[in-house]
Amino acid sequence: MVSLRDLAPSLTRVTVAGAVGGVLHVGRGDCDLVDAKAVEFSRAVLNQWDVDGEVICCEGPKDSAPAFERREKVGTGKGPVLEFVVDPVDGTTAASKGRKDSISALACAPKGCFQVLPDDGYYFKLATDYHSIGKLSLDMCIDEIVRIIAKEKNVSLEKFTVVMLDRDRHNEILKVLRQMGVKVILIPDGDIVGAIVAATPNSGVDLLIGAGAGPEATIAATAVKCLGGMMLVRVWNPYVDVARVERLTQAGVDVAKTYTEHELAKGDELVFVASGVTKGELLDGVRLSSDGAVVSSICMRLPSGTVEKSETTLRFKGHPVYKQFLNEF
Repeated sequence: MVSLRDLAPSLTRVTVAGAVGGVLHVGRGDCDLVDAKAVEFSRAVLNQWDVDGEVICCEGPKDSAPAFERREKVGTGKGPVLEFVVDPVDGTTAASKGRKDSISALACAPKGCFQVLPDDGYYFKLATDYHSIGKLSLDMCIDEIVRIIAKEKNVSLEKFTVVMLDRDRHNEILKVLRQMGVKVILIPDGDIVGAIVAATPNSGVDLLIGAGAGPEATIAATAVKCLGGMMLVRVWNPYVDVARVERLTQAGVDVAKTYTEHELAKGDELVFVASGVTKGELLDGVRLSSDGAVVSSICMRLPSGTVEKSETTLRFKGHPVYKQFLNEF
């Protein structure tokens, strides 16, 4: 049986392809073009790979954006049976506007390990490092959550830092955080990176909190679990939309449940990979040249807990995947 450790370099090639596809339309103001090329390039790499794969969930349907189909079969069908949760570009709007911190990301595991959270509405998320494992609940108020984490990490409120998507739906949370006197970093897009930074000890960020999309929650939970941190996720405002409750229930989501990182990403054979599209806190952006590109990536895996950063130099001419896209560059 082939281990995911042996497959990790191939997984990185998928997000490298997504990043290269996405960067072609950075700064041009068209989110759909960014997503479409990232999906096209990453699909091309997946489909020439000897795995029996299935993309169980992908970011995009909520916004009618280009995406992998739910339960889309990928790979040649001849290798190990794997499942994927994919976000071809997390931070599509940021990429379309030429802003920082957009990445191409995915999580991979043996079949049956991921909890599907469809890209259908929002999910409330909390991520932090190992200090507060077993001590937090999403039934707690924001004030209590922050104070518990601050106490466990021995950080004063004045030095406590929260990262959160800059959205109107977070106005009440932001008001509470401002009143507490903590630092708040408002990010325009891309909460996968926010979760990773919050789960990394001594990163300078103590907590990710707020509502975001579902596929990103499972991808982030995989990374957080690899880092030894904790993540809590549940459906945001589930009973506002009765039809949505029915759709989520049919998809296997318990709308009343709080999912942990262990329930979103089960087992100890897990891989998270990401490649930078635009320059950010976690990764450098793609650097295109006349005949290729340089792409920065990160790979985290269990059971070892290894975190590896790498840099890939591509030459498009003669490449088994990129040569078919040469007219795009």
